[in-house]
Amino acid sequence: MTRVRGIRGAITIQENSAEHIRAGTQELLQEIIKRNSLATTDIISAIFTLTKDIDAAFPATFARQLGWDRVPMICLNEIPVPGSLPMCIRVLLHVESALTQEEIHPVYLRDAVNLRRDLVE
Repeated sequence: MTRVRGIRGAITIQENSAEHIRAGTQELLQEIIKRNSLATTDIISAIFTLTKDIDAAFPATFARQLGWDRVPMICLNEIPVPGSLPMCIRVLLHVESALTQEEIHPVYLRDAVNLRRDLVE
């Protein structure tokens, strides 16, 4: 049975440049797709957040390069909590999947593994 599921993911990048945002965004999204056996047509929508130190490009632009041109997406600033992880791109995907919530694999890459050590495989 297919249901709507949410999948979280995050990655850190080394510098605020369009190239680093592109590489980080695409690496993160491709890993989420791989670990959860998704097709582009399974993706309902995507919400990206970026820490205040990232503003050189929109992650949604680079998701479209992966063929996500029909996926509704939005990019927002993460709340600047003192001491929070810098240079971080986060995503919340809404997808159609036969996986149970327990079978969904969130993806945290690079320093973002520190955000949810309890979920890192």
